[in-house]
Amino acid sequence: MLSVPNAFAQIEDILRRDPGGRGLMAGLPRAPLGALADELCAARRLLIVTGFPITGCGVGETDGPPGAVNLAALFHSLGKDVRLVTDAPSLALVEAGRDLLCPGVPVDCVPPANSEEFCRGLLGRFDPTHVVAIERPGKGRDGHFHNSRGEIIDGMIADTDPLLRGGKAVSVAIGDGGNELGMGALRPYIEAGVPFGRLICADLPADYTLVSGVSNWWGWGVAALLSLRLGRDLLPADDREARLLDAVVRAGGVDGVTRRRECTVDSLTLEQNLEILRGLRDAAAQSGEATS
Repeated sequence: MLSVPNAFAQIEDILRRDPGGRGLMAGLPRAPLGALADELCAARRLLIVTGFPITGCGVGETDGPPGAVNLAALFHSLGKDVRLVTDAPSLALVEAGRDLLCPGVPVDCVPPANSEEFCRGLLGRFDPTHVVAIERPGKGRDGHFHNSRGEIIDGMIADTDPLLRGGKAVSVAIGDGGNELGMGALRPYIEAGVPFGRLICADLPADYTLVSGVSNWWGWGVAALLSLRLGRDLLPADDREARLLDAVVRAGGVDGVTRRRECTVDSLTLEQNLEILRGLRDAAAQSGEATS
C-alpha cells in the first residue's frame, strides 16, 4: 500500500510524462498537492475557464474542454456551485461536454469586446472562492496572447486574464506549454526549457500551478487527489471519457497539433490518453486510504 503523500507523488509523476516533448517538465519542483487537495475540498464556488483556439481552424482544440468539463462534473457531484467559462471558438465544445456530463452547470461565454468588464461582472455576481484555468491562453509580458509557435493570436480570443487578477479567489492554473493563463509562477522553467519560452510565457501567476503532458489529464488528476482525500472513487470510467471526447469532436473540436477533427488530443490517440487515466486509477487504488 502507498501512503497518501506517496500516492500524490506517483500521480504527479504519471501526469508529468511528456510525450509531445514540450520541454516544460525538466527540473520542476513538486506541486503542493496535499494543500491543493485541501483547498479544493473546501471550495464552495468554482469558476473553470478553458478554450484554446487553433490558428487557421476557427475553433478550439480538444485539449482543455474535456478536462474542464470533467472538473465541473466532479465538483458539481460534490455539491459545489460551479460555472464553466469560455469564449466563442470553444463554446460549442464546452457546451457539448457539459450537456453530456453535468447539464445543470452554466456556461458563460466571454465576448471579444468589453471582455474585462464582462469578467469583472461575472466575478462580482458569482463571487467564486476558486478560479481554475485549464488550457486557456494567458497574456505574455508583451501584452499579447501567443500560441506555442510564438504567433500572436489576440484576434482569436476574448481576454480572460481578469478572472485571475480581478478578485479574491484562490487560483489554480493547469497547462502543458507555459503560454496558458496562470503559468507565470513557472517562468524560469518555461524560459529555460520551452521553445519561444521567453516570449510566450503567460505573465500572471496562479496560487497553484499544475503541469502535465496534456492539460486534460489534470481533470483526472484532481479527481484522483480528491479520491484519496475523501476515500471515494471519483475517477471516471474509460467509456465515459470516450463519449466525452467524441462529443467535443462532434461539436467541432480539432486536435491542437494535427489540426484535424478527430478523437485525438495533442496527436495522442484515445487509447494513449486512457493509459494515463488507468495509471491514475491504479495509483489511487494502491493507497490504503483511497477508495472504499
